Amino acid sequence: MNPSIVAVALVLAVAPAAAATCSEQAKARKLTGAAMNSFMKKCEADAKTSCEAAAKEKKLAGAAKDSFSKKCLANHVSGR
Repeated sequence: MNPSIVAVALVLAVAPAAAATCSEQAKARKLTGAAMNSFMKKCEADAKTSCEAAAKEKKLAGAAKDSFSKKCLANHVSGR
């Protein structure tokens, strides 16, 4: 089988699982109270790191970077 076909199939299989927001993940895990707060803090920090890396990869700066980062973080945390 062609390696590129396998790679595309693997990406398509994994992509939906990676798209879950922090809120969706917390609901799926049925977290409440302190456990939810701890999970959300870590998830938000991870999302912020990911968004900053994406902005850097896109070579954004100034207002464009701020706008991109704000929208990216909102999408990762609550899916807005």
